[in-house]
Amino acid sequence: MRRMPARRVLAVVLRLAIVLAMASTVPMVAWAAPTKQAEAEIQALIGALEGSPCRFQRNGSWHDAAAAREHLLRKYDYLRRRDMADTAELFIARGASRSSMSGKPYRIQCPGAADVDAAVWFNRELQRIRQRDA
Repeated sequence: MRRMPARRVLAVVLRLAIVLAMASTVPMVAWAAPTKQAEAEIQALIGALEGSPCRFQRNGSWHDAAAAREHLLRKYDYLRRRDMADTAELFIARGASRSSMSGKPYRIQCPGAADVDAAVWFNRELQRIRQRDA
């Protein structure tokens, strides 16, 4: 039988510890489900990235907009099932800003521009969405 490298074992143990720590705090806090407006804003944020020529970096690897969309939808579904993303701002902070496994911030790079933290990009986009819809 093959043994897992120590580095891989450590990564698995760290992920498990993070998941258990998160799971133990969820029942102690009550959040509301997203409103229809928040749901629309979150979907618009994900759609804005998907419809852009920008790239999305997570854990050091760059991904195209379609892969970013899939990843962000999975994270949003996770947060929504736990009532942890009742506003677009909470979705950005808890799901679209950094890796929940490594803690590394997500980055977004658009053609002709320097890459920025995803939180900055999504918050700017949220303001554009709200101005457009006002």
